Amino acid sequence: MIPTIKKGFSVRAALLLAMMILVAPWLRTAGAQDQPYHRLVILGDPHLPGRFIEKKEAVLKTINSWEDVDMVIAVGDICSDWGSDEEYRAAGDFFSRLKKSFFPIAGNHDYIYETPARPEGGLVVAPRPVQEAKLQKFRETFNLPDYFYAKPVGGFRLIFLSSDHIDFLSGMSERQLAFFRSELEANRQTPTIVVFHGPLKDTLKNYRRWINTPGFIAQPHEEIHELLKQNPQVFLWVSGHTHTPPLEESFASPVNVYQGQVTNIHNKDMNRGDIWTNSIFLYPDKVVVKTWDHQTNDWLPLLERVIPVPKL
Repeated sequence: MIPTIKKGFSVRAALLLAMMILVAPWLRTAGAQDQPYHRLVILGDPHLPGRFIEKKEAVLKTINSWEDVDMVIAVGDICSDWGSDEEYRAAGDFFSRLKKSFFPIAGNHDYIYETPARPEGGLVVAPRPVQEAKLQKFRETFNLPDYFYAKPVGGFRLIFLSSDHIDFLSGMSERQLAFFRSELEANRQTPTIVVFHGPLKDTLKNYRRWINTPGFIAQPHEEIHELLKQNPQVFLWVSGHTHTPPLEESFASPVNVYQGQVTNIHNKDMNRGDIWTNSIFLYPDKVVVKTWDHQTNDWLPLLERVIPVPKL
C-alpha cells in the first residue's frame, strides 16, 4: 500500500517510504539467512511437572528471549514418572509457552512404566499394549507423525530416535532400527547428528555405579555400534538419561568420543533445581557446543567445545 502524500511531504520521500515498506520483509529474511550458523538448544530430561516448575518455566522464558534459536530439542523423559495422562497434559501445557520450533523424543519415563493407582506407587514395567498407548499419547501431545523422525538443518541431517524397546530403559525397537538404518543409507554424504535418550557406551567415566551399565546406554549396543562403524557421516550423538551435571569432569572431556568417530554431548536433567542447557551451533565446517548456566545467566567458557564436521 502506497502511503497518502500529506502536505509538505515530497513525492520522492513518499516513494522512498513505499519502497522501504515493500522490501522490509525481504530484508528481514535476508538477515536471518545471513546468520552464519544454526542454533539448537538442548533440554535435558524435563520430568514434567516434577519439581522446581518455576525454574523450568524461567528456562523457557530465557530461551524465548534468544533471537537466534532455530530449534529446541528435548532428549526424552518429558514426563515426570509414568507417562500418565496428567503428566502429558502438564507437558503439553508447559511447551505450549515455548515460542521456538520444538522437537522432542521419548525416554523411558514417557512410556515404559505402568501408571500406578496411587501417586506413591513405584516403577513397574507396563505390558506392551500399555507402552504403545503411551507412545501414541506422546505423538498426539506434540503433534508428531511418529515418535522417530529426521530433519535437514542447513547442510546437516538430524535423526530423532525415541526409546521404545519393550525391555531396555533406553533402547530402540526393530522397527525403529530399520528406520535408522534406512536414514543412514540414504544420506551417506550428509554430516549426521543423532538425538537419542541414552548415551553411547563408555562415553562417560564410571562416576556413579549405574553409568555405562546396560540400562543406561543406547541399546541394542552391538547393532548401534555396527551402524555407526558403517556410517562415518554420524559424528555427533546428543543424549540425556544419565542426568550428568557440568560439574562432573567427564561431562565435556575426551572420553565423550566414541570409537574415535562420534562425540557424545551429555545433558543434565531439569528436575534438580540447578539447570544448565547446551546450545549446539552448526557452522558449515564445524560444530560449537556451549553450556549456559541458568543460575548465573552466563556461558561456562571452560566447557566450550569445537567439533570438526567430517569430510565425506
